[in-house]
Formats: sequence, C-alpha cells, structure tokens
Amino acid sequence: MTLNFYSDGGHGWLAVPLALLDRLALLDKVSSYSYMRGGLAHLEEDCDYSLFAAAARAAGLTFTVRERHTNKQSRIRGYQSFSTARARAQLSGMHS
Repeated sequence: MTLNFYSDGGHGWLAVPLALLDRLALLDKVSSYSYMRGGLAHLEEDCDYSLFAAAARAAGLTFTVRERHTNKQSRIRGYQSFSTARARAQLSGMHS
C-alpha cells in the first residue's frame, strides 16, 4: 500500500485510513497532535507516525510513502484535531 506523507516548512503528517488504524487497534493511542478529515487520520511525524509504523510492521503490513511538500503552510493544520470519539463516530457512519 502507498500512503501520502504531507509536509510544510515546520511539520509533517502521514495520511492513514481510519479503518486501518482501527484494524491495528490504534484509535485510542493516537494523540491530539494529529489531525483528521473524512476517513483519514493525518498522523504527526514525531510520535504517531512511528506508533503506526511499528504496529504495521508487527502486523506484517508493508507500506511505501509518497512525499508531498508545500512551501506554504499545510492545509492539514486547519483540519480537526484527532480524537478517538470522533474517529469512532466517523467509522460507524462509514459502516451504516
């Protein structure tokens, strides 16, 4: 699978489907420093990205990263902060 890594001059985020975070039992481990929009979590690069990468490796999943950089401020900074409750609500809405 290929995942997008978005960055601006100050920070970066790996876009991961919420369903995959749920499958890896990570929904209640992602920090509020990450963001979410639609069915994607944008995992901040310092902690949440490495948390996901370790869980994916442990589950035998492999992924490649496609980098997307902007010299402007990333629009991701304007997305909702990640919350377990919102992520679960989003997922239940996707399955109904």
